[in-house]
Amino acid sequence: MKEGNKMKIENLPSEFIDARKVLQVIEQNGFEAYFVGGSVRDTLLNLPIHDVDMATSAYPAEIKKIFKRTIDTGIEHGTVTVMFDHKGFEITTFRTESGYQDFRRPDKVTFIRSLKEDLKRRDFTINAFAMKENGEVIDLFNGMEDLQHHLIRAVGDANQRFNEDALRMMRAVRFGSQLNFKIEEKTFAAIKANCQLLKKIAIERINVEFIKMMLGISPSRGLQEILGTDLFEYVPFFNQYLSELKHLANLDLSNHLTNEIQVWSLLAFELNLKQSQIRKMMKLWKCSNKMTENVLQVVKGIKMLQNKQIVSLFIYQIGLNNLLNANHVMEIYGLNQGEEELENAFNSLPIKQKAELNVNGGSLIKAGFKPGPQLGKVLNDLELMVINGEVENDQITLINKAKELANEN
Repeated sequence: MKEGNKMKIENLPSEFIDARKVLQVIEQNGFEAYFVGGSVRDTLLNLPIHDVDMATSAYPAEIKKIFKRTIDTGIEHGTVTVMFDHKGFEITTFRTESGYQDFRRPDKVTFIRSLKEDLKRRDFTINAFAMKENGEVIDLFNGMEDLQHHLIRAVGDANQRFNEDALRMMRAVRFGSQLNFKIEEKTFAAIKANCQLLKKIAIERINVEFIKMMLGISPSRGLQEILGTDLFEYVPFFNQYLSELKHLANLDLSNHLTNEIQVWSLLAFELNLKQSQIRKMMKLWKCSNKMTENVLQVVKGIKMLQNKQIVSLFIYQIGLNNLLNANHVMEIYGLNQGEEELENAFNSLPIKQKAELNVNGGSLIKAGFKPGPQLGKVLNDLELMVINGEVENDQITLINKAKELANEN
């Protein structure tokens, strides 16, 4: 049922059911209260709901009077957690913000009673919905129209929105990819005009948006918009690889990438990076050491699959998870193998990790070997021979082979 810029959702998703009671209690005490933001958008798009955000005209002190148990989660920004029916619900007071000196967080937050003024500070029209507990949707900025036309449009003045929070520019390309929506013309132009502000944002935050973009349903669109708006100039490493990124943006990446390791591995492969360059890229993007090591192994797996040489030693070094990640990336190029084939190749290895070798330093020392570099070399040689099927993984056989190797050296 539509009425001007209102419509009503008759059957609310289950994620709203418990929270509805909280909104009802606030309303019974004479205040306005709504579901706001992404949960309303995703309901309208029939997408899975992640976080249910609530906003109210009641000030934090008033919320604390209404409910017996509350926690001051972020009270300086107007957010209070209400404990209700043994569950926690975050509720934020309507507010205005001003003075964004760091282009990310407001210097001043002012609590207000007006829903419209609160929604005016939101980033995009499709995130500026409010919904009453009965399912009535309030759309003050034509977000419904933008949903229908698959557009990402800034609320009000796009330049102002991006000066308030420069990360919103990355959020625009991220939503474009996640929803397969186009960035509206004036919003796109404002991103291009303000792209240098991205330098003000912590790389960890940009990283989160970039990975979400690459794992969206249309990462190629996201990449094309990062290039078209010049945002790529203001993130680490990428500005040296324009032609490679353009090539990547023209590939069909839909429904191929399923995790962050695959994203970085694809980039490393497409940019034709050496190991040292992969480490540099990952460090600049503030990725963890573990993520970096996984990516290095996946790239090794990609090259193995590219050359169509399924080598036992590489499979052993790479590990099954990274091998399957490499295979996912190779789907993009039509060079992937059957997963079952790769799993069988891994499962048929005589050992899956060094700990499964039936000798170790201790057992070799007992057999008469002296501690030292030669002992380590003999163990490595034995590991390699077992993997390649040149010797059985049997303790007596391995000790005898170790003695042979020692004599040869």
